[in-house]
Amino acid sequence: MEFTEAYKQTGPCCFSPNSRYVAVANDYRLVIRDTFSFQVVQLFSCLDKISYIEWALDSEYILCGLYKKPMIQAWSLTQPEWTCKIDEGPAGISYARWSPDSRHILTTSEFQLRLTVWSLLNTACVHVQWPKHGSKGVSFNQDGKFAAICTRRDCKDYVNLLSCQSWEIMGSFAVDTLDLADLEWSPDDSSIVVWDSPLEYKVLIYSPDGRCLFKYQAYECGLGVKTVSWSPCGQFLAIGSYDQMLRVLNHLTWKTFAEFLHLSTVRAPCSAAIFKEIDEPLQLDMSELSLDENFMPSNYDASEGYISVRYEVMELPVAFPFQKPPADKPNPKQGVGLLAWSKDSQYICTRNDSMPTALWIWDMRHLEVAAILVQKEPIRAAVWDPTCTRLLLCTGSSHLYMWTPSGAFCVCNPLPGFSISDLKWNIDGSCLLLKDKDAFCCATVPSLPESSDYSSDD
Repeated sequence: MEFTEAYKQTGPCCFSPNSRYVAVANDYRLVIRDTFSFQVVQLFSCLDKISYIEWALDSEYILCGLYKKPMIQAWSLTQPEWTCKIDEGPAGISYARWSPDSRHILTTSEFQLRLTVWSLLNTACVHVQWPKHGSKGVSFNQDGKFAAICTRRDCKDYVNLLSCQSWEIMGSFAVDTLDLADLEWSPDDSSIVVWDSPLEYKVLIYSPDGRCLFKYQAYECGLGVKTVSWSPCGQFLAIGSYDQMLRVLNHLTWKTFAEFLHLSTVRAPCSAAIFKEIDEPLQLDMSELSLDENFMPSNYDASEGYISVRYEVMELPVAFPFQKPPADKPNPKQGVGLLAWSKDSQYICTRNDSMPTALWIWDMRHLEVAAILVQKEPIRAAVWDPTCTRLLLCTGSSHLYMWTPSGAFCVCNPLPGFSISDLKWNIDGSCLLLKDKDAFCCATVPSLPESSDYSSDD
């Protein structure tokens, strides 16, 4: 892997949809860099510190959320002199997003009073009263023609379907939820999944015309759904729950065909490879060298020398560190809090928040656990390569961890003092963005050969 130098950032960073640019928030400045040379191609000055940025799908425009003002500013890469400012006045702005046509901005006011659609082509705007959530509760179908927006009125949850051409409400139907948490279109646009708040286990599948196709409730009298995700192929719906189980529904009958439990101890028989991160000190005699502290790499330990990490395959049985959440505090750290599908829908990775250092990788073809990665620190983020079956994760250390069906391995970031706390791929898989607390860098990841020979010692 090859790494760029570190660049300063004080907020969000993200690749453009066409993978040509990376946008970086640096206080009140928006910096646009080219992903090939990493030279600054545009620099925009906002009116306040940037809290949020989002690219339009055509990569021509980018918006900045200045939530302290509160205000939205939008910029054009092709017309640097063009600018747009959106201010809702006393209503405020809690969130903003682009429409699929890249020519409309949707903003949600404070206290969810209304959702407003602003046009960049003219001065027209459309209001949707009483949106359920600020940053959630809005989903666009795959071709970008329709938007599903959650609203609540008269103590009842509704789903409104809007045309993304005219922004007229094409239909509205009530949903059988006590407190709707979120919704999402299926990848084939044939259905919409809606799920209830954690206080009520309920997952509902609706057709776009409002017919309830299926109602799923795994259990009662306990905290319910925590994460929901469609597989990229659209054939599976994964549901992570507070009972530490992952359940997978099929799109034909909507029945559960797989249930995976995150055990605190894995015993035989188990065909999965369990990789554990271990330290491997490299004993180097540097007593006669006089180096400035600035030259010391981030993985240097004065007492042990250079610290390298690697994966070791564990023998069964294996017990994982388990954290029992306190019963007197809200939002317990338990259940499936991280869930992500591989590009080919064959694998799904999960993290049970009660065992934050373990990442489980499930094989959907054989309906069994394929591998378990046990880290020294809690897992911060895990992302699949958008082009192949390769998983990358970080734990806030200076190392990057990878898994493929052929094995697992560790890569050290050579930048001194750089701790990887977040990861993002660009859409074509050619570049990976690594975030530290106040800096970021990018890395090029070599493409996998047809027959990968990676191992934990690489």
